[in-house]
Amino acid sequence: MKILIINGPNLNLQGRRDTGVYGSQTFESYFEALKANYPSVEFGYFQSNIEGELIDAVQQADGVYDGVVLNAGGYTHTSVALRDAVAAVSVPVLWYFPAGCLQLALLLPLL
Repeated sequence: MKILIINGPNLNLQGRRDTGVYGSQTFESYFEALKANYPSVEFGYFQSNIEGELIDAVQQADGVYDGVVLNAGGYTHTSVALRDAVAAVSVPVLWYFPAGCLQLALLLPLL
């Protein structure tokens, strides 16, 4: 199984921004732990602060990955174009807005 995780704006600051809400673990360290805990899953990861790059990543995942977990950050509430990209691809996309990245592991069985 191949899963792509896409993180949107400011999520590159995970572990340093609003640690009281999101925790102090960086996404990079969490990503390494996720790969170690699910060795049979091939994970890809992409992060951008740019809406068009997130759209490109969703489109490019189609036919390459078995599923996408998308945390679009602030674009979750505002991006019609990103929503259209998700609707246009056949790869399942789980649009996810977490309170902390540790919850991501709970979503894997859903894909």
